Amino acid sequence: MARKAKIMHNIHRKKLVIKYAAKRNELLKKIKDPSTSFEEKQSCRIKLDSLPRNSHPNRVRNRCNLTGRPRSVYRKFGLSRLSFREMALKGEVPGITKASW
Repeated sequence: MARKAKIMHNIHRKKLVIKYAAKRNELLKKIKDPSTSFEEKQSCRIKLDSLPRNSHPNRVRNRCNLTGRPRSVYRKFGLSRLSFREMALKGEVPGITKASW
């Protein structure tokens, strides 16, 4: 089980990403637009740099929804390989059965 503080940090980061997504996208569009002036691009870059670090999507870590484990998490299920295996064997994941041939 991951430390609760790490899990809470990740939740806080997810909220920040959602909060600043529109502003970040708007600034990035202005920066990438070839018709904007150099000075305007510079001011947009400064505004973009002033946004919180944790508002960037790259800083969010995929974690297991049950245990908080940060590695080997299946995106489709939101579970780590260990939690996924346990739940699949119990039949708690719909549509998943153990292969046998």
